[in-house]
Amino acid sequence: MTINTVAVVGTGVIGNGWITRFLAHGYDVIATDPAEGAEERMRESVRRAWPFAEEIGIANEASLDRLTFEPDLAKAVGDADFIQENVPEVEDIKQTVLQSIDQHAKPDAIIGSSTSGIMPSVLQEGLQFPERFVVAHPFTPVYILPLVELVAGRSTTDQTVERAKQFFEQMNMSPLIVRHEIEGHIADRLIEAIWRESLHIVNDGIATTEEVDRAFTHGAGLRYAQYGPFLTFHLGGGEGGMRHMLKQFGPALKKPWTKLEAPELTDELYEKVVTGCEKQSGGMTMSELDQNRNEFLIKLMDLVKEYWPQEQESSRV
Repeated sequence: MTINTVAVVGTGVIGNGWITRFLAHGYDVIATDPAEGAEERMRESVRRAWPFAEEIGIANEASLDRLTFEPDLAKAVGDADFIQENVPEVEDIKQTVLQSIDQHAKPDAIIGSSTSGIMPSVLQEGLQFPERFVVAHPFTPVYILPLVELVAGRSTTDQTVERAKQFFEQMNMSPLIVRHEIEGHIADRLIEAIWRESLHIVNDGIATTEEVDRAFTHGAGLRYAQYGPFLTFHLGGGEGGMRHMLKQFGPALKKPWTKLEAPELTDELYEKVVTGCEKQSGGMTMSELDQNRNEFLIKLMDLVKEYWPQEQESSRV
């Protein structure tokens, strides 16, 4: 089945990011959200993001005029070929909304969820057609970053996953099929580990929020943008690669360098983190920070694509 029309349920940061990406690749998009003022906020968010989508490259038929807002969820999803759910990360809320989508959508429409941590088998419980449901978890800003994690539940068919994979590939995304469902999927589990350790370092008075961020952005962050943890450590092993790396530094894995379990979010830690971030922002508004990040990411993406091993390999074929 050809996908022509996409419905986006929930127009927060993630939902609006999806809307921008879908529009940029020439799809008709129907958005829905019951919150008061949702349409105005959605259109403003997409308008701000559009120049970045244009800079990356949009389809010839792409247009903001192909976006409509329908407050009635049943009407919004009724004619859609693909539906992306983005409601709050609360299991009961997601299940209720997904069941409503499932009731009113065409039987052959794919239903994707942007959940960052809930397992698909849980979310597809109670659906009439659970086989067409799949987690499609993106990363902010969705209209720039290419990764989307695809996670099948117990009832999801291989055909659904493959159709979703092809759909996202057509939008120049990089679908990562998660082999076994797990809470937090893959990328968020890695991010969560860094986040928890960062909180411990601030909580223990070892460093400020600004110092923790600098330790990452001026070191590991730069390296990981190109190779990721495994290839980075493989390179760190010198001529012997990962074989030498594991033999030499394997024993260090037993040392208590990390805590992983999150610290208690006390009032003191709360204030340290909040005031630290507010100081770091240097008086910039959230909109200005967002603009600054987007400009940086587009330039970085161009550089990363040039040096990614995968891109170099494909260019040789």
